[in-house]
Amino acid sequence: MNEYDSDRIIDLIKINGYEKTLHSDQADCYIINTCHIREKATEKVFHDIGRVKKKFRNRKKPILIISGCVAQAEGDILIQKEKYIDAVIGPQSYQNINEIIKNIENRNIRTESTEFDVVQKFDSLNKIKKLSNKISSYLTIQEGCDKFCKFCVVPYTRGPEYSRGFEEIINEAEVLVSKGAKEIVLLGQNVNAYSNNKKKLSDIIYKLDEIKNLKRIRFTTSHPIDMTDDLIEAFKYSSKLMPFLHLPVQSGSSKILKLMNRKHTVNYYYDIINKLKKANPSMKFSSDFIIGYPGETKEDFNETIRLMSKIKFINTYSFIFSPRPGTPASKLKSVDKNQALIRLQEFQKLSEKIKYNYKNELLGKTVRVLVENRLKNQNKYFGKDEFSNSVIIESTRDLTGLEIDIKVSKINTNTLFGKYDKKKDEYEAA
Repeated sequence: MNEYDSDRIIDLIKINGYEKTLHSDQADCYIINTCHIREKATEKVFHDIGRVKKKFRNRKKPILIISGCVAQAEGDILIQKEKYIDAVIGPQSYQNINEIIKNIENRNIRTESTEFDVVQKFDSLNKIKKLSNKISSYLTIQEGCDKFCKFCVVPYTRGPEYSRGFEEIINEAEVLVSKGAKEIVLLGQNVNAYSNNKKKLSDIIYKLDEIKNLKRIRFTTSHPIDMTDDLIEAFKYSSKLMPFLHLPVQSGSSKILKLMNRKHTVNYYYDIINKLKKANPSMKFSSDFIIGYPGETKEDFNETIRLMSKIKFINTYSFIFSPRPGTPASKLKSVDKNQALIRLQEFQKLSEKIKYNYKNELLGKTVRVLVENRLKNQNKYFGKDEFSNSVIIESTRDLTGLEIDIKVSKINTNTLFGKYDKKKDEYEAA
């Protein structure tokens, strides 16, 4: 979501004559777009500001803007503690960035803009020419969250759930494809909660199927409670929806899920996984896990291990519980940090073993890869297979934008490797 927002901010500020620079020491304006999900997010912002101040110690100060969720959650604190900041802009207010920059340029006015006006935001963005020309492009269709999981700050930084208009989404997708996008990743804090004028996420997927030069569709991030039957069936009937889903479960213990206010049980989660596999037997999954949530016992953790062993997620994101300021869980008594760390290490060891074994089974097999870009100063290309595995391909031919079959010659925990044989004009092992 932040990458999408950053791209749109770049689209916006071009109107003011600003261009993205690769030479940070020459910048006239710094925009630090932030995320508040992880621990010590605010500290990282201050560290980034310190680096900017050091670069410009004996030079004219650049405009410095903090945008995103840290700005939304702690904008007043940032403005008070750091005089170097010219403005803080929340994720639902960045459509105002040009006006804010002009005010700073003309009158040196410090600004805090953190209103929840998502309708105005997308109305404004729809009028701005989209400049992205990425092979795999993000497209936000939904923002905000009404779930109020007790550990999560998103409802307080992104506001309530809002779904964009169906037609404007399809129009933006068509623009992205006209600029070279071969894959579209539909985004939302609860993307499968999309609902606008009786249209659902499945309706968007089937409509995207009709776009001629679009090859792949993905969506993230989904909440289990919103995995409706019509959406599950899309994995069976959509010709372009990839057979891979990131579906955060957070814990393998129904007791802990209830304490988290996740609104689903472990058995419900298993049922969703089974329905998806029935709809498309090729389905693979990734997930998020919070280890050491307040109240988690050794048995609760063991249930998480059992879930991991049973479903065999091909990728996971796991962290020790980190209390976010302002959330209900921040007031709860934490699990002993050393015990939580031991559990995290055990979980990640199992996760890495499952992931490696899965990739090892792909050795010598052919995977279908959408090539996204060439690696800098190398005859190598980066792409992803249907299950979102990263693939590095050796080739002297420009493969950018092609969807091709690659025989896997080598693996590591995170990446598959193959080679393009120009003489045979086919893709085979190195």
